[in-house]
Amino acid sequence: MKAAAIGAMLALAASGSALAQAPAGPPRPPGPPSPPAKGPSSAAAVALAQAAIAACAANGYKVTAVVLNSAGVLRVQISSDGAPEMTGAVGVRKAFTAITFKEPSGAVGDKAKTDPALADRIKNDPKLITWAGGQPLMVGGELIGAIGVSGAPGGDKDDACVTAAISKVKLG
Repeated sequence: MKAAAIGAMLALAASGSALAQAPAGPPRPPGPPSPPAKGPSSAAAVALAQAAIAACAANGYKVTAVVLNSAGVLRVQISSDGAPEMTGAVGVRKAFTAITFKEPSGAVGDKAKTDPALADRIKNDPKLITWAGGQPLMVGGELIGAIGVSGAPGGDKDDACVTAAISKVKLG
């Protein structure tokens, strides 16, 4: 009985090692490299976030401003004192929506009202949100990133802070 158990274990081990040593097949050629993400310089990203927060603070709004590069990667996030924690995540979603569609997040929301396929896409993608306050950052007609602001009492007010920031900071 003991010998049978040892034999079964050896057979199992041998079959496992045979599977582990199976040839993987010919190597796959690498795909084309992804183009590097574009984005505002770190100084410009910080200046944009600070300008947006200052514009909102002038109206008494406690907000978070985020700047993403063209691949949707967070470059900067700054929250004013007292801004609710959730404003960072909402700001990222607004900016990501602006990158995805290369237009302001609120404009995407307006289109979604009459485009069921777009509305369904947005509903099923947790990275997207169509509240106003996210705008793409363009230099020479090329998307380099986006800025999103959240925390003012209404997306239109967040959007006004974004517009003010973009008008003050040179991107390219």
